[in-house]
Amino acid sequence: MARVVSVNISEEKGTPKHPVESVTLKLRHGIVGDAHAGDWHRQVSLLAEESIDTLRAALPDLSPGAFAENITTEGIVLKDLSPGTRLRLGETEVEVTQIGKECHGECAIRKAAGTCVMPTEGIFAVVRREGVVHPGDTVEIIKEVTP
Repeated sequence: MARVVSVNISEEKGTPKHPVESVTLKLRHGIVGDAHAGDWHRQVSLLAEESIDTLRAALPDLSPGAFAENITTEGIVLKDLSPGTRLRLGETEVEVTQIGKECHGECAIRKAAGTCVMPTEGIFAVVRREGVVHPGDTVEIIKEVTP
């Protein structure tokens, strides 16, 4: 069963995200208290723990939020989802809007490891049902869109 491993926020743009006990997802906003929240198509970012693991040989101390992801998951291949796919995260629902995003010019992970997984394996979503997400909550595909 797929689950949420960590929920992460940053209070200012340009700073690493850090794990918190829970996050509140709000319609037309994203994650309450996160610097990247707003009424746009990348309200929530997600990255699979399995993707992070591919870089742990080079960077063993990678922690949740290191890739600026709001929600770290395990047991679901996020990179294979298509825009329009809907996920249930605990009591909330999000809709995938984008797969991947180029790193900022000075990506510390790319510099240290020679590569980064966020541009090809991270996903972005908008909130479709408000609520709270905690580590340990289940992740479920509730509407799959195929390319």
